[in-house]
Amino acid sequence: MKKIYMNENFKHFLHGGDYNPDQWQNYPEVLKEDMRLFKLANCNSMSVGIFAWAALEPEEGKYDFTFLDKAMDDIYANGGRVILATPSGARPAWMAQKYPEVLRVDETRHRRWFGGRHNHCFTSPIYREKVAKINGLLAERYKDHPALIAWHVSNEYSGACHCDLCRDAFRGWLKEKYGTLDELNDQWWTPFWSHIYTDWSQIDPTSPMGECTMSGLFVDWRRFITDQTVDFFKNEIAPLRKYTPNIPVTTNLMGFFPGLDYRKFAKELDFVSHDSYPTWRGDESDIRLASDHAARFDLNRSLKHKPFIQMECTPSNVNHHAYNKLKRPGMHMLAAMQLLAHGSDSVLYFQWRKSRGSTEKFHGAVVDHVGHENTRVFRDVSEVGARLKKLDESILGTVTESRVAIVYDWQNRWALEKTEGFQLRDKKYMNTIHDHYFSLWKRGINVEVIGEDDDFSCYDIIIAPMLYVTSAKMIDKLEQYVKNGGTLQCTYMLGMVNENDRCHLGGFPGGKLKDVFGIWNEEIDTLYPGESNKVELDGVTYKAVDYCELIHAQGAEVLATYGEDFYAGMPAITVNNYGKGKAYYTAFRGEDDFNDKFTELLLNECGITSDFDGELPYGMTAHSRTDGENVYVFLQNYSTKPLTTSTKYTWIIADDKKEVSGEITLASYETLILSRKI
Repeated sequence: MKKIYMNENFKHFLHGGDYNPDQWQNYPEVLKEDMRLFKLANCNSMSVGIFAWAALEPEEGKYDFTFLDKAMDDIYANGGRVILATPSGARPAWMAQKYPEVLRVDETRHRRWFGGRHNHCFTSPIYREKVAKINGLLAERYKDHPALIAWHVSNEYSGACHCDLCRDAFRGWLKEKYGTLDELNDQWWTPFWSHIYTDWSQIDPTSPMGECTMSGLFVDWRRFITDQTVDFFKNEIAPLRKYTPNIPVTTNLMGFFPGLDYRKFAKELDFVSHDSYPTWRGDESDIRLASDHAARFDLNRSLKHKPFIQMECTPSNVNHHAYNKLKRPGMHMLAAMQLLAHGSDSVLYFQWRKSRGSTEKFHGAVVDHVGHENTRVFRDVSEVGARLKKLDESILGTVTESRVAIVYDWQNRWALEKTEGFQLRDKKYMNTIHDHYFSLWKRGINVEVIGEDDDFSCYDIIIAPMLYVTSAKMIDKLEQYVKNGGTLQCTYMLGMVNENDRCHLGGFPGGKLKDVFGIWNEEIDTLYPGESNKVELDGVTYKAVDYCELIHAQGAEVLATYGEDFYAGMPAITVNNYGKGKAYYTAFRGEDDFNDKFTELLLNECGITSDFDGELPYGMTAHSRTDGENVYVFLQNYSTKPLTTSTKYTWIIADDKKEVSGEITLASYETLILSRKI
């Protein structure tokens, strides 16, 4: 099995972060000290120039690369490499003043003023021209610089614009998708409330000032935002591809961020990079928090099915949470090793040095305002860097093998968000995704987070919670997956609408899914907070909360029934043999105890276990990577107290090559990286 590297010319875990020498041009002593501290912190890379447009082009057409030339040279001279950024995330004031069309128009049709960041129009020809120009100059200037190993394109793409250009582009997008207004009216079901469109020019993006109830319009507007943002990204990288065809490009994504469909974005990236800022508390709630963020990391890895780069995290606190708590001693190492455990080949920080002023002056950084290395945070960072160096040869570039996948779909999330019904304000889609993931994470099971375009045949088990939106393509893929021998678990709300949020006719779940699962969903009962029903499985009674579907078995075997209310005795859990596989259906929302039980049932049936053979007490996890010959298990303790397990194998500790077997005790927040031959 071949290892996969971000850049074949620099085979090291990346350790460093966002470096902003443009902010310190008048402080040469600070820039000099940065290089000394860079080496002391065991760093080897910096992301440079992310918001430096005003420094690079202080006046239109007048450029100054002095600070960037020096940064590139200094970092390389000190053994480091550079992830060079394009500056489009925040344009200079002169541009907004001279070309106001580059600024976004909000959903009330008011143009925003200059300020903040990410407030530019992705459709604006002028902005696209200016971005392509500055990016081309950067690429041409540094194409042969030995420090350059990757491009960091813009920063955390997000948001939408309602200007005339964007509205016209949206109408063109709709015309290309639907072909005719008759088809659009049918898919959006516009006869409701007499909203039939008779001319493309009548269609506007969803807005509280106008149409904000039509779910088909809402979902298509979200799709358009993704496509327009991706198109802007492609415009950004064109000059980079021209001058530096062998330098990989990426942009930093934000996990399950609801604003963009990252699966479309990932197709244009050479590797995925990600920003993550968990709200660590220093108590037992960190166990569940660790699981929720592990799911984000698994999503990143799954977007291209290879290692990703953690572009931003903090070595301690941040400044944008409601409560900006410090990381407790040991937590930074634990969180850094969790990144590696789930497929990251870096630990990079925002930021290297704290800014003196403005909005992020109190955001965590490697170098504090005190300016020297004698701080707890600096020591923590240095220790992580030293450990990463030890792991370069063994773990860098290794991959994660998963036999279990969870389906997460952005368009499904958008449709559920807009649909009126059920629990109106929050359908709890993300809660349900994380609940199912948590049951797998606790058992040390590697998980992929997949979508409609992925290859389902790679997995023994696929779990698809609340898959409300099912296109004809998705229905066919699920049917073929089970027919060919897969084990599929779906839940309430399955297959209710097509990709345009138009209900399937003939009963739910739609199309062939009724045959795959051998059921018919007649109704769904939404429970009030505090209400519950009872479901008994294998002699144990579990609570059903939030949602209870009233389903009929039509060929499926009933595994459990409801115990209360007027639908007592109706099926709550079913399984159906279909082709060579099995389709399980849970008609209610369970709590952790039920999810744990049902997950155990599926894993045992399919013979799936963790790569670590010992029992994992609550708070201890074990996730793995492999090079095809060796498996590397990250045994981690997220509890505030020591935890003990045992193993029948003899393992090699990756850091120091010592052997360990039998009983293993991990201190609070400790990570032990174990390896053995497969």
